[in-house]
Amino acid sequence: MSGEFLERMAEFSRRRSGKAKERMAEDELRRRVERLPPPPDLAFSPDGFDLIAEIKPRSPSEGRLTGADFSPVGLARQYASAGAAALSVLTEPSRFGGSLELLAEVAKAAGRTPVMRKDFLVDPYQVLEARLHGASGVLLIVGMTDDANTEAMLGTALACGMFSLLEAFENAELERAREMAARVDAPRDEVLLGLNCRDLRTLKVDRGRFEHVDPFDAGGYRMIAESGIEDARQAGELAARGWDGLLIGTALMRAADPRELAAGMLAEGRRRRRP
Repeated sequence: MSGEFLERMAEFSRRRSGKAKERMAEDELRRRVERLPPPPDLAFSPDGFDLIAEIKPRSPSEGRLTGADFSPVGLARQYASAGAAALSVLTEPSRFGGSLELLAEVAKAAGRTPVMRKDFLVDPYQVLEARLHGASGVLLIVGMTDDANTEAMLGTALACGMFSLLEAFENAELERAREMAARVDAPRDEVLLGLNCRDLRTLKVDRGRFEHVDPFDAGGYRMIAESGIEDARQAGELAARGWDGLLIGTALMRAADPRELAAGMLAEGRRRRRP
């Protein structure tokens, strides 16, 4: 686990999960999820480079990212029209200003564009919670809990027809993510492997981490670069090195024209990815 920040987030997450179970028993939650129609599928571009565009009201390193005119519905539609393969929505309330209500609002507005719950998940219950609120996928942090529990969350997501992004902070965790996906025989179009270049001890970005990973050595799973990408040039450089896509949050939230930035990153990434 990467420092005290993740440990604190894990504890807060366990408390939230416990309180949620007091409001709704897991058996009832499962029954409600089972009655839902299948979630939208995650579809990848034939051009070989994709974007998961994020909605987060606040960042621990940057502070509040939204103004009085913040419209999650409008932002979701901008991202979708720019060609994002999926939208990521923060649901962690204490440091990121997110909520399950925000997730549901974005999922409703996104239509057939899949939406991913991004949080510090520690319990398969929270995967079911995500699905009930409209999510098509979840982010699972490798090392947030033990591997058996992470695999249980991954298995719950797969059983619900959801995709998972397994997030790592270093090469050793990426290898664990590959091994987990292989152990549960996860389909290549339902699991993504992500490397986050933010150091959670200092909350600073270290884009050099991307240079120490071979994105072609992923066992056939798509590799997603997370954090620290600010413009189309950087997106193109990662695409040229073999990365399959990006998860972008702060840069898009700060952009004067989020749709233009998202579309520009995709265009340059796909141009540089072509042989």
